[in-house]
Amino acid sequence: MKKDIIIPEVKDVHIAIMKEWNEDFSSNDWNIYLINNGREAIESVMVMSRGKHSDGRKTTTFRQAFPVVAAKSAIKVELIMEEVFSFTNEFILTYFKENKLYDKTFTASPYSIKEDNFTDVPVMGQAGILLK
Repeated sequence: MKKDIIIPEVKDVHIAIMKEWNEDFSSNDWNIYLINNGREAIESVMVMSRGKHSDGRKTTTFRQAFPVVAAKSAIKVELIMEEVFSFTNEFILTYFKENKLYDKTFTASPYSIKEDNFTDVPVMGQAGILLK
């Protein structure tokens, strides 16, 4: 039965980590973005984030929902604190497109969130970290 369920491959939808200046606090903050680089909007979007450390510590699980994310757009999901950069951070993305369910887990390995790993981020036109 389980083998009969087909979950299509996620393409052109990304999770990115961006370092941005925060005017309110006069600081550089790290933010998580959901990027839809596809030609069609995605619907009923859910992003769940959590972190696990090798010593057994865990972060709180966050869940964010977005009714629609337009094509060729980006939406800020949440702030990520530097204190959890030593954790394995997971971002589980689920959404619908053309009445099909899509699901993918993006992972940031411990200590991988740093400016040395910046690359061009689609849609946003600036440098950041694209998770795989």
